[in-house]
Amino acid sequence: MRTSPTTPSNLPNETTPASRPTTQGAEDNGAFAWRRDLGPRGRRAFNGAFGGYALDSYDFFALPLSMVAIAAYFGLSSDQTGLLTTVTLVVSAVGGALAGILADRIGRVKALMITVITYAIFTVACGFAPNYESLLVLRAFQGLGFGGEWAVGAILVAEYASARHRGRTLAFIQSSWAVGWALAVIVYTLVFQFVDEDLAWRVMFWTGALPALLVFYIRRNVTDAPQAAEQRAGTAKRGSFAEIFRPGLLKTTVFASLLATGVQGGYYTLATWVPTFLKEERGLTVVGTGGYLTSLISGAFTGYLTGGYLTDRLGRKKTIALFAFLSAGCILVYTHIPSGSNGLLLVLGFPLGFCMSAIFSGFGSFLSELYPTAVRGTGQGFTYNSGRAVGAFFPTLVGFLAGSWGVGGALVFGAVGYGIAVLALLGLPETRGRELV
Repeated sequence: MRTSPTTPSNLPNETTPASRPTTQGAEDNGAFAWRRDLGPRGRRAFNGAFGGYALDSYDFFALPLSMVAIAAYFGLSSDQTGLLTTVTLVVSAVGGALAGILADRIGRVKALMITVITYAIFTVACGFAPNYESLLVLRAFQGLGFGGEWAVGAILVAEYASARHRGRTLAFIQSSWAVGWALAVIVYTLVFQFVDEDLAWRVMFWTGALPALLVFYIRRNVTDAPQAAEQRAGTAKRGSFAEIFRPGLLKTTVFASLLATGVQGGYYTLATWVPTFLKEERGLTVVGTGGYLTSLISGAFTGYLTGGYLTDRLGRKKTIALFAFLSAGCILVYTHIPSGSNGLLLVLGFPLGFCMSAIFSGFGSFLSELYPTAVRGTGQGFTYNSGRAVGAFFPTLVGFLAGSWGVGGALVFGAVGYGIAVLALLGLPETRGRELV
């Protein structure tokens, strides 16, 4: 029989955040002490959130990887293909905000299942699009689920994690984005090798049905953190936009949204246009592109994990600022490598992926710590995804500029986003070690 998440006393061997020791013993110094700290229920929540975000990533990258084939099939210009990504990210702001409210009102787990089902259904539907306009609409609906999954999953795990390990715990959740990205590249390489391009892009979208299977695991095995559920139930102020814009939280909401805008503007510029850059300006084949993306993704996975440990040691703000500067520098170098030096491009893909991903490692913990439990879902869902929506215009701008600057030249605009992120940090407090209340 399934145990209610609000009755932790029925599970004496499963520790909650409130019952963990605050002193750091020998057991807590290991590389995976963060996982032991979660307890059995927390580890199941981690598995559900990790899988959800990995498959969220997989479904997102079905579009950028297929973009050249889609453009050829429908006869699209670069600004039209850029708009496909932009509409996904803009609508994701709505999805993220709504999912945040749902997480505060009906619970983290139920909201997580809704987001996963939503992005899975509409990713598959994209594969049946008869024309560009319908693909644009379906991709927008996919953004509703895509926008909400990370915020809800991150909060679910953050409320199980201890304060001293929260940064690295959430960084491991963030690293699942690279796992989903890698899986998408593998499937893309196989599908586009053996299926004609006119059909291959549709097959990529159809494989987006995979996340629906995860819902069965979440429904049977994952529950909200008991302490957080009790705190949420004990207040009438739940899931309200008005609450995150009241005087006490207004500054936090504005600057956190600006931070998310800068970081995601830079990131999605690269995620959207690097495959096209490698194909069109570097002349790489499908298999060649997959090889270069492997270097980028390997760097991304390593960056997520490294950034997680740094965010617990250096603090949230210092880690984000460090990797903002490094990411901007990597973009400038990567896009100005001379023609004929593709070997150097392969080598530099690793540090580029490392820096542009490590900057996200502290986001889950940082945003969770900025808001109280009653409005944590609303605050994190709104700030992260409003930033994603505004940052989404960066890929579209690159699409417009690509006609005159070339894709490589236009990609430099992504560095501007990282400058915005550094400025936003000036208006936010350091939260390392903060207990969730």
